[in-house]
Amino acid sequence: MAASTDSHIAAAPGLGKRTLGVPALVFMIIAASAPLTVVAGGVTSNYAVTGVLGIPLSFIVLGIVLLVFAVGYTAMSQHVSNAGAFYAYVARGLGKPAGIGAAWVALVSYNAMQIGIYGMFGFALADFLATTFGLSIPWWVCALAGWAVVGLLGVNKVDLSAKVLGIVVACEFLIVIVYDVLAFKIAPEGISTESLESASLFTAGAGAALAFSIAAFMGFESGAIYGEEVKDPKNTPRRATLIAIGIIAVFYALSAWAMAVGEGHSAVIENSAAGPGLVFGFLAAHTPGWFVTLGNMLFITSLLAALVAFHNVVARYLFSLGREGVLPAAMAKTSPRTHAPVVGSLTQSVLALLVLVVFAIAGAGADIMFPVFTLFTWLTNTGAFGLVMLMALTSFAVIGYFRSEPHGLGKWTTQVAPLSAGIALVVLFGAIVANFDVLIGLDGASVLGWLLPALVVVPGVLGLLWAFRLRSTQPAIYAGVGHGGDLAEVETEAGVTTQR
Repeated sequence: MAASTDSHIAAAPGLGKRTLGVPALVFMIIAASAPLTVVAGGVTSNYAVTGVLGIPLSFIVLGIVLLVFAVGYTAMSQHVSNAGAFYAYVARGLGKPAGIGAAWVALVSYNAMQIGIYGMFGFALADFLATTFGLSIPWWVCALAGWAVVGLLGVNKVDLSAKVLGIVVACEFLIVIVYDVLAFKIAPEGISTESLESASLFTAGAGAALAFSIAAFMGFESGAIYGEEVKDPKNTPRRATLIAIGIIAVFYALSAWAMAVGEGHSAVIENSAAGPGLVFGFLAAHTPGWFVTLGNMLFITSLLAALVAFHNVVARYLFSLGREGVLPAAMAKTSPRTHAPVVGSLTQSVLALLVLVVFAIAGAGADIMFPVFTLFTWLTNTGAFGLVMLMALTSFAVIGYFRSEPHGLGKWTTQVAPLSAGIALVVLFGAIVANFDVLIGLDGASVLGWLLPALVVVPGVLGLLWAFRLRSTQPAIYAGVGHGGDLAEVETEAGVTTQR
């Protein structure tokens, strides 16, 4: 087997120097969740659409679930360092066919998240230019401007992206913290903890509320994807992931609570129908005009930061699959100067451009909110659907991996935590499926309600079939699946187990 795998694995390219530390990686993870966008857009939508008062508590509940998930996930990241995290973990824990199926689901899901955000970015930038400077520019032109910036950063050094995202995220936090402080100070109905009580969350709309809130965490798992580019691959992804989950859960819960207090618990659901206008209208009434303008600008850069973060994730998945021969080897090409996965980055940019062109044509002459109601809503929720499914699979993959390679870890890390997280994530996935029509803004069942999830599930099935074909026609490539180009690892596996 060593001889047959050598041509595909031994000369596998790398992603370059290890430059990322814990703070930089935390900023990159949080940037994907876009704090200002979540508070101004996500939390308001959750209140308005679900009619559930307990939105703050939903972030705490999900934070606990994801911290439990992270116990096994980050433990596995210490032993499996691969730019295609979910793909590699599922391959190593549930078998290579499941891993390749998961890879295709991940590619579709992350692309859907990334490309969908262009809809909100294009609208937000066009609206800002119109209201601030009186410029009438189509949303798709603004989206293309963002696309160009993302593409440029994508082929540059990853630490450049980290520095840019760090500045943006820090400014976002500042805006939201000012909003939170003012909300608690004004508190028209007094400071109440009603929205933090279990009875406010666990009502008829709890499933939809949790399904909405999980989208705010998407990207937290990307810490492991940068395992080949961090200074300390054994500890940096684990620490950054746990820190990011904790910050996201507490910060969003606090901000959602502040919103309920600032509007009044009796009025927050009704007032949230204004969407981002609730937050910026509140700031306009209580802060100088320049601060509101700054907040609007940071809302736009918040979306840009998320675009860059998810773009980098997709590029690294393509790199990982190309390096192992699952996709064309050209995908593994990196820049000699920046060490960025240049072909993977350009491929993602081309795909995003094609989708933008389709929606620009389809939305010609439509309402100004067209890209938000379609491109953004449809694709980001489709992406969240796929990523929650992948997290559930990964939980069970962690159990499978440590069963064959225990590494001296205890049952809590290798069995209890991943099993508990897996069950909770399966329940959450069921809630997303049951409420998918609501999540994409439909009043009832429709073709779109099953077509969008099918865009995620069908590639997974095709990935399984592709894996079986590789096993029979290209066993050398199949042997290296999930090993990140490590020939010694492949040889070790060949000596202790059969191909799964």
